[in-house]
Amino acid sequence: MPSGTTAAVRDGWRMTRPPVDRRTLLAGLAGGGMASLAGCPLLERGDDGATAEVTDERARDLAERFAPSMYFDRNEPWFPTDPRAYESEADGETVVDGFDALDGYVADWTGDVPPEPTVFYHVVEYADSPLAVVQFWFYSAFDQFTTNFHWHDWELLQVFVDTETGEPQLYVASSHSRSVPNNEFLDPDPDRPPRILSELGSHSSGLSVNDNAERFQRFPLDGDVADITNSVLDGVEDVAAIPLAYGLPRDEGLALPYVGPELDGESLSDHERLPSVDASDFVTEDLTVRSFDALSSPPANLPDRETGLRFEFQGRDADPDVAYDVVPTADLEHITDFTGPQLSFEFAIPEFAEDAIASHITTTGVPWQGDRYDDPASDISEARHRQALADRYDAIAAPSPVNQVVVGVTNAVTADEAPAGSGLATTDSSVETVALLESEPEAVPTFRGVAAVQDVPEGDHRLTINGAGVAPHSETVSVSGDDGPTVAGVDGEVPLVARENATKLEVDPDGADSDLTALAVEDDFAGRLYDAPLSGPDAVYLHRGGAFTTEVRDRADEVGAFRVNPDNEDRVRLDEPRTGKASLAEYVADVAAETRADVAAGVDEADIGDTDDDDDDRGGQAGGPENAVEGLTRALDAVVEAARRAADRAAAGDRGNADRSLEAVAMRLERVGSRLAAASDSLPPGLSRAADNRLAQARQRSEQARRADKL
Repeated sequence: MPSGTTAAVRDGWRMTRPPVDRRTLLAGLAGGGMASLAGCPLLERGDDGATAEVTDERARDLAERFAPSMYFDRNEPWFPTDPRAYESEADGETVVDGFDALDGYVADWTGDVPPEPTVFYHVVEYADSPLAVVQFWFYSAFDQFTTNFHWHDWELLQVFVDTETGEPQLYVASSHSRSVPNNEFLDPDPDRPPRILSELGSHSSGLSVNDNAERFQRFPLDGDVADITNSVLDGVEDVAAIPLAYGLPRDEGLALPYVGPELDGESLSDHERLPSVDASDFVTEDLTVRSFDALSSPPANLPDRETGLRFEFQGRDADPDVAYDVVPTADLEHITDFTGPQLSFEFAIPEFAEDAIASHITTTGVPWQGDRYDDPASDISEARHRQALADRYDAIAAPSPVNQVVVGVTNAVTADEAPAGSGLATTDSSVETVALLESEPEAVPTFRGVAAVQDVPEGDHRLTINGAGVAPHSETVSVSGDDGPTVAGVDGEVPLVARENATKLEVDPDGADSDLTALAVEDDFAGRLYDAPLSGPDAVYLHRGGAFTTEVRDRADEVGAFRVNPDNEDRVRLDEPRTGKASLAEYVADVAAETRADVAAGVDEADIGDTDDDDDDRGGQAGGPENAVEGLTRALDAVVEAARRAADRAAAGDRGNADRSLEAVAMRLERVGSRLAAASDSLPPGLSRAADNRLAQARQRSEQARRADKL
């Protein structure tokens, strides 16, 4: 036997391969040391080897051995069942109609046990390779989730098994869609059958391999293993320590509001073709919102997940709540389609005239007509897992580049240290949201506040993030296909705003021939919150408690800036924003005037008293702190005067005098800095910091104005 290899014998199968150090693997995940291979151009994937179905007897033996234990939410309305009870003929073909399945399933549930508990299996093996795959397909009559629900539901667990050792190599449990990283585990314990934690309503499959069978554990804790071995993502600070896989949000302390399905604007529970169905047959009301925009803020106090029924294979020595049978999928392959009309839920897109689309509602496919039915490895979403199998088996190709769009979602809130209406902070969100690429309209949920969309075609895409009680966020992202993921937002972060605090900023360039190419928004305290391409009218939702600098850029990389203070306005509109000296100088004047007014309002006039007029040249300190504040206000007035003069001269085309005025602005801003330092102890702490932040902005924009070629 070659050095550095191990051999294992189980059930007469034998294999020799490099050993796997599970402890090193998990330590690397916990420490953020494993980078995802997604997007790596060095790993060009070829074709996987061909597969063939195994014999009936051997297939059933494998299916019974690896049949999963399944744990369902106590509020789950739809469990794995046999769709053949609801099939019918349509145009000479056998189909399963959504109305028939949903109404029939509800009508058939007459006792404590759900109707016909069934799991379907399909087993293939790769030619000339000791690797087989046991597929477990779970059919439910309906899928209800946040903005993505449909008639019928097929979920999948795949167990990759070495046919020489009999040991499982990899679990792949299906997530909400193939655009979301699956829940995967490399080298699971061969002596424990897989366990599935089925998400309420959607049936997305979380893995459970840790010691607590009923809880999902993303990270290894207290010496126990994590439930996934998906890689973390390097290069995105806010999400770098989070293994990229959907998981089970309600097990991770995050709220997950559900939405009631509608057909033609009416609740599905009232439909005439569903006489057996009422509202109680859907996800319970305490977890459901009428619509995203029906709430003024994200929902609070949604219940955590609680385990209800536990399903076990009926041939296993166990005492389950429900015993299920395993049936080959070949018994279903006469069914050609699972049908039902398009269901709807409006997904708001922030534009001038708020748009909404419903095409993100997906429908189930027919498993035996999909590529992963005969090519199971095509469902592996973690490149490192595919590489591990490729290293062990010639039939598995190395991973190819996978274009990802990744962003962390947070909440924008009023900053504690900022004056009222003058600054924001961002915090982690306690409610999961939904991301949508309009060019590939399939909604994907966030996990631990991370949106990760896989297999995105190269080119420009409009990414929208929406959620219950928050205003939608939308921006254009450009996917190049280069090494690494496409990171949306600002440094990988998108802060959402509660609807009750949201102001819509509308930016309207001058017609379709506008040369503006980018739009950015900064808050005095939170920094840059939005930065995205601009190609025509656009809209951004801002928190009313902020004070903002809006920046535009044009094709020549000239800059324009505008001050935005939403206060209690529902919307603020910038018509025909310009770049160049005049725009930037006017911004400096506006921010200086705003700061001067805030200083005057923030200091008790009674404490200022009389001041001498001659303190201006002595740092504003001759008469003590009162004179320091007065010196600051005079210095700010001087900036306003010089900046307005520069803006007027630039607008009139007088470049020379505009530049001379801008030089005066720069000198007067330096004087503001010294006056602010002298007066800071006399100002409320929040106001002092706000003034300092604005001074930094004014200096930056003043310098940009001096360098600008465009008037």
